Amino acid sequence: MKAYFGDFGGRFVPELLAPPLTELEEAMRRWLPDPGFREELDGLLRDYAGRPSPLTFCPRLSEDLGINLWLKREDLLHGGSHKINNTLGQGLLARRIGKTTLAAETGAGQHGVATAMAAARLGMESLIFMGEADVERQSSNVLRMRLMGSGVVSVKDGTRTLKDAINEALRHWIATQKTTHYCFGTAAGPHPFPSLVAEFQSVIGGEIREEFLKKSGKLPDAVVACVGGGSNAIGAFRAFLADKDVALVGVEAAGTGEPGCHNSAPLNLGSPGILHGQFSMLLQDKEGQVLPSHSVSAGLDYPGVGPEHSHLRAVGRVRYDLANDDEAIEAFRLLSLREGIIPALESSHALAWVAKNARNLKKGANVVVNLSGRGDKDLGIYGNHRGRSGEGTG
Repeated sequence: MKAYFGDFGGRFVPELLAPPLTELEEAMRRWLPDPGFREELDGLLRDYAGRPSPLTFCPRLSEDLGINLWLKREDLLHGGSHKINNTLGQGLLARRIGKTTLAAETGAGQHGVATAMAAARLGMESLIFMGEADVERQSSNVLRMRLMGSGVVSVKDGTRTLKDAINEALRHWIATQKTTHYCFGTAAGPHPFPSLVAEFQSVIGGEIREEFLKKSGKLPDAVVACVGGGSNAIGAFRAFLADKDVALVGVEAAGTGEPGCHNSAPLNLGSPGILHGQFSMLLQDKEGQVLPSHSVSAGLDYPGVGPEHSHLRAVGRVRYDLANDDEAIEAFRLLSLREGIIPALESSHALAWVAKNARNLKKGANVVVNLSGRGDKDLGIYGNHRGRSGEGTG
């Protein structure tokens, strides 16, 4: 398994975190190739999570945009997002090495919900760290986590968002590593987490490839996904990295899109540095201090990104572009109105990019958007945003 992707990755952690990370790496080598482990995980993904998720064609939006728009429906999985792929895998791995508790960070709450679900299903305890600002804007997911028996820690430090939740979760893991596994939620962080999370999320791209070939007899022209830490995107992209005719597009959050305002776009607007145990692209000032991030979607509100994305940007295999808050809100409204599918605000950034760039694609191009989550959790944010802009909510 890779500790580095080109120049990016590595393990930059306090000495006290080296033992559990080494233990996790050894567990991956032992259990990931094990047929019994794969059989148990595949069974849970099928019978509990609901895999494979459908590949849905969008006839009305396709007509509007002049392309063939397809959605990989991770929103239809148990829990409402792709996060369950990773938490079931990490939960099984943690149980194999004798851990009894899953600790996790969460921004939009979807990873927290998925961790609580996996822990409940596997007979484990769970403790979720969430920034206070995200607790407020994603209150329905907080209730879901608590309903499934998870403790929820509201983190009041810093910007009170995902970055600060990760900091607190790492501190907790140092103190409880004998009994606790840190179920990291995205393909970032210290080695081996980027490889581990990508391994469990690569089921997405594998299914896209198989389903699209079955439906059309060829590969799609483009696969598009939103990028925060980057797990849903790397999961969608990995199956196509060798297929040079398949364009891969990752869409970061530009925030308000106004000059000088905070954003969540380290690949486009950041520089290389170290954050949360990895060397990757991040938002930082000239002195190397991490800058605050902002996105209307809590799950993209993070100043860093996984190292594999930084590498794929550096070698030019994946195009990374931007969508701002207003564009994401409009895409949220548009998919709901035209297709009767309410997307997560995270995924709405990917949809916004397609809507904005469809005219630059060849007519009838087949474009797959990874719909990484559903938008029930974001209805309040949508209403508030539309109200502030004076557009109303109709």
